[in-house]
Amino acid sequence: MKHAFILAAGLAVSSPSLAEANTEGFDSVRNKTDFVGLVSGRALTRFGITLNVSAEGGIEGRAFGQPVSGSWKWQDGLFCRDLFFGSTDLGPNCQVVQKKGDTLRFISDAGAGDHADLRLK
Repeated sequence: MKHAFILAAGLAVSSPSLAEANTEGFDSVRNKTDFVGLVSGRALTRFGITLNVSAEGGIEGRAFGQPVSGSWKWQDGLFCRDLFFGSTDLGPNCQVVQKKGDTLRFISDAGAGDHADLRLK
């Protein structure tokens, strides 16, 4: 099974091309400093999902009643994470990050895969 957000614990969503995703008014988040500025002190949320991404590289939260934990780093302009959903290892994935208002879009497989939108709260 391919995991869509892959930070959102296997949440399956639509999979437009990266070019199509950009036409929806999203701007690219290109560096770690900008990304950390967006997520610091805020939770990433979506129905059934609440995640906290720390500036130090940690990921903690819950998705559909299961704990979510992992780590992340910024590499070559991508958000690269290793993630566990409960006891399931979702493995590593590097993702394009885009922003529109209070929404962050994560596009798996370096921008070639599925995407998931999470709100900053």
